[in-house]
Amino acid sequence: MFEIPSFTDIQRRAIYMVLGSALALGALFFSLAQGNASPSPIPKVSLAPIVEATPAPASIIVDVAGRVLHPNIYTLPVGSRAADAISAAGGALKGVALTDINLAHVLFDGEQIVVGAPPVPVKSSQGRGSTSKIGKSSTAVVNINTASAAQLQVLAGVGPVMAGKIVAYRSAHGRFSAIDEIAKVPGFGRAKFAIIKSQLRI
Repeated sequence: MFEIPSFTDIQRRAIYMVLGSALALGALFFSLAQGNASPSPIPKVSLAPIVEATPAPASIIVDVAGRVLHPNIYTLPVGSRAADAISAAGGALKGVALTDINLAHVLFDGEQIVVGAPPVPVKSSQGRGSTSKIGKSSTAVVNINTASAAQLQVLAGVGPVMAGKIVAYRSAHGRFSAIDEIAKVPGFGRAKFAIIKSQLRI
């Protein structure tokens, strides 16, 4: 069998010194290796610029015209309706009907509300003694963004059916931004627009 050699005291001390030196050198090399290691880079955090939202306007300006107590330009809160604008102008004059105005209509900035603008009466072409009736006018000016179906019918070539189409188109696509957009209404056409364009406004 293998026998463990016996060492003298001097040999044991020498062995211990060699082992201790080896451990000390190993610890020194380990600490140097740790000191030379490059530190992990700190990730850069990019801060997005803070964009301040533009506050929505708190009020709108509308023009209330026609047969009201105080026709004028009024500043109203956003979300006001046609009834609010008429009230701000002192209300309609006595005897003026508001049935042709959608009083629940939500107003937009720069809009005009015309009160008491019925179709213009013209005489019948049947001759003297005939009664007057509501007919077309070549001078009446109509706001195509606020006019009711009845008010639109003062325009040449616009009957109840076409007036209904204009109102339906306006409800589906929003208010007209230019008077020539009315030609986009199905069945209206550029030829009819050319005839009545001087009577249109927005």
